[in-house]
Amino acid sequence: MSQTVANDLPGIHWPAGLNRVPYQVYSDEALARREQSVLFEGPVWSFLCLEAEVPNVNDVATTFVGEAPVIVARDPDGNLNAFENRCAHRGALLCLKSHDNTRRISCVYHNWVYDLKGNLTSVTFQKGIHGKGGMPADFDRQQHGLRRLLVANVNGLLFGTFSTNAPPIEEYLGPEILKRIKRVMHKPVKVLGYIDQGLPSNWKLYMENVKDPYHASLLHTFFTTFKLNRLSQPGGIVVSESGAHHVSYSMLEGRDKASEYEKTELRAKKEDYRLADPTILDGVDEIGDGISLQILAVFPNFILQQIQNALAVRKVLPKGVAKSDLIWTHFGYVDDDAKMTETRLKQSNLVGPAGYISMEDGAVGGFIQRTVAGAGDSKEIIEMGGRGVEAGLHDTRATEMPIRGFWQEYRARMGI
Repeated sequence: MSQTVANDLPGIHWPAGLNRVPYQVYSDEALARREQSVLFEGPVWSFLCLEAEVPNVNDVATTFVGEAPVIVARDPDGNLNAFENRCAHRGALLCLKSHDNTRRISCVYHNWVYDLKGNLTSVTFQKGIHGKGGMPADFDRQQHGLRRLLVANVNGLLFGTFSTNAPPIEEYLGPEILKRIKRVMHKPVKVLGYIDQGLPSNWKLYMENVKDPYHASLLHTFFTTFKLNRLSQPGGIVVSESGAHHVSYSMLEGRDKASEYEKTELRAKKEDYRLADPTILDGVDEIGDGISLQILAVFPNFILQQIQNALAVRKVLPKGVAKSDLIWTHFGYVDDDAKMTETRLKQSNLVGPAGYISMEDGAVGGFIQRTVAGAGDSKEIIEMGGRGVEAGLHDTRATEMPIRGFWQEYRARMGI
């Protein structure tokens, strides 16, 4: 069940219902501070990294939960741990690399040392020099370890929470979302590469974009030009029981159906465009269900992507009110042959900051962010497909129901 708090944000004028969203939610400083404490440090599961990023004993990876820096580590016993990347002494960042292999974590400032469970194991000059100075005699290192997170492993996706009140991860996700996670994460994976993309917008604007299943054939002209994604294709959405999470999916169709879509002239180009290397679109139905695109979003800020054979996880991280970081981790399966790996790498050009498809996604949030300061009490209109949220499978993507589901969960947890 969602945790709620009292509304003490008088600057946010949010009417009842889910179909109007005030633009203040993208610019209010007090709201951003509450998000960190209530959402990211509350009973919510946040994506940390792939298990494949810490495969070996003593491997560490750094990430963020909201704006809190976090370390994920595989300790000498092979167990996975997560704890805050902030020295208990004076607050310095501990791990400076994104990935490393080390037996201990040392602070560069005063050399406080921690093990890979987050325990403080050594304080330099704890007893002073020649009996002078040092820490008080009753200083107990066991009381000053790093703030820990609970860790859950979902088919190789590592999630973490600072809260001991978070529900079990299976309950948090729900059976329909778990089923579609397992569809992609059905066997061991290997990391192919990373992209770190800066966005000139609030993190929630990117999540709105991800949860908008009908913008793709309008905003992304590459999709319609090369017949990859149209609203007329077979497909639909899945909304979790809570409304917080969703899946949008589509299936490729025959040439006759594509010609019917072109007659509507919904951004379909009449010019005879060609790709210099058309093999970028040579996809393989490797899962065997005909689904060529699946975008899965877990509240608050995680995305699992399958676009043809381009597989990736994404997390969008707040960096203040008007900026965010979008981290892409591209992956394939351990048993991929060289040809499939080449296909995945080639198709990875579809996404990312300059991706043929997703380049526009990085821009439109900034277009909105540039207007919010002068928007006053104006509100978004989110009524495509209705005004409410209905859990389950829906056979249309001409809807904004997943966005309403996001705001339903957000408002319940934030108490506004």
